[in-house]
Amino acid sequence: MRTSDQLAKLFLRSFIAALVCAAASIAQAGDGGKQVIPFEWDLPLGFPEMAVPDDNPMSYEKVELGRFLFYDKRLSGNQTQSCASCHEQTLAFTDGRKRSPGSTGELTPRGSMSLANVGYAPTLTWANNILEHLESQALIPLFGEFPVELGLAGREEELLERLEAVPAYRRMFAEAYPDELDPISVESIVKALGAFQRTLLSGTSPFDEWLFGDDDAITDSARRGLELVLDISGKTECGHCHNGFNFTGSRTENNEVNLEKPFFNTGLYNLRCADFGLPAVSGTGTGCYPPSNTGLYEVSTFTEHMGQFKPPTLRNICLTAPYMHDGSIETLDEVLDHYAAGGRTIETGPFAGIGSINPLKGEFLIGFQLRPQEREDIKEFLCSLTDEKFINDPSIADPALPVACSGDCNFNGEVAVNEIIRQVTINLDTGTLASCIPADANMSGNVEINEIIRSVNQNLDGCPG
Repeated sequence: MRTSDQLAKLFLRSFIAALVCAAASIAQAGDGGKQVIPFEWDLPLGFPEMAVPDDNPMSYEKVELGRFLFYDKRLSGNQTQSCASCHEQTLAFTDGRKRSPGSTGELTPRGSMSLANVGYAPTLTWANNILEHLESQALIPLFGEFPVELGLAGREEELLERLEAVPAYRRMFAEAYPDELDPISVESIVKALGAFQRTLLSGTSPFDEWLFGDDDAITDSARRGLELVLDISGKTECGHCHNGFNFTGSRTENNEVNLEKPFFNTGLYNLRCADFGLPAVSGTGTGCYPPSNTGLYEVSTFTEHMGQFKPPTLRNICLTAPYMHDGSIETLDEVLDHYAAGGRTIETGPFAGIGSINPLKGEFLIGFQLRPQEREDIKEFLCSLTDEKFINDPSIADPALPVACSGDCNFNGEVAVNEIIRQVTINLDTGTLASCIPADANMSGNVEINEIIRSVNQNLDGCPG
């Protein structure tokens, strides 16, 4: 004899089956067009509108395609690396290395920058004032040769053939670019990558919770540290380079580009230029940086740009060691030592020099003294910018990772009836795959009947585990 609980579940299964059938009938009776979910920004509190290129408007289809591509090792020549190899989510999309290795093992001259809130950056990478769009930036790791990163130079057709061979990609590219005759192209790849990266939004740290009303979200020590970093006391000068909602002067505000695009020389090195075959940049013959890392000078060749680099965001800074463009500083304490001294002194070795007397050093590098408690306060504040939600968000994680609920389209831990209906529209080819990526666990390019049935069971019984 069946229990009341079993009878209730049978009734619910019948009810959901009727809804699914109704959805199928509506979809089949439609006008032949696919149901596309309009893209809506979910910006953190206090974040301004983001500037998006006119030729690459946002869509969920592009974002989900970009997420797959970002984590796919097919996007390297030898299929050993992906974009995520140098930008790991748990490290705020950095890689924890001083210098990032490419797919062939060749080291890049600099470490990977955090991609947190990268869509707000008016310039990209550590030292390039003309690289302004994520789409053009993506071409460098994909096809650059000096150094080799993903190693696809001259192998464009091979890359496209790899992606064409994957059923899910054939559908996702077609749905992301419905007006393109040949949707799988280098241009569509970099546009999808750009769209995905614009959704890497970090603004839910304890600091943000405190800023918008939770008085207990951060400690008194962190609040004192905030005052020191923002330079309310006039002591550290940190706030000149690290300010605004993203704690960097290099950002866009309300869809308008910060035309200053700041780059700074922080006195990290002070080398004799002639010793490294570099032209003189000052009357003293000093002021140079190592030849492989001369900063903005490398792009502009203007001597005043020697050693200038973009100030990174302080968000998630406790996760992104080692520090500076070349990873030459290991800890936050050493970073504070460097700025307190007004520049770093290197006693011995090929790069020996006194950075505090670098003639090209920025005007705000004046040095300061910190009491032990003030040092701890600054570090406490900096770590309050760690965004646990961001580094654990399944919607921006590797889509190949297992999820608790395969039919959970929005990753909220359960399967709703509307999510089952979405899967039906995908099965009937009247809805886009991006509307419920987790349901296509085998990357077949469709949500099969058995996967829909599993989602119905998950709706009634909950997700496994």
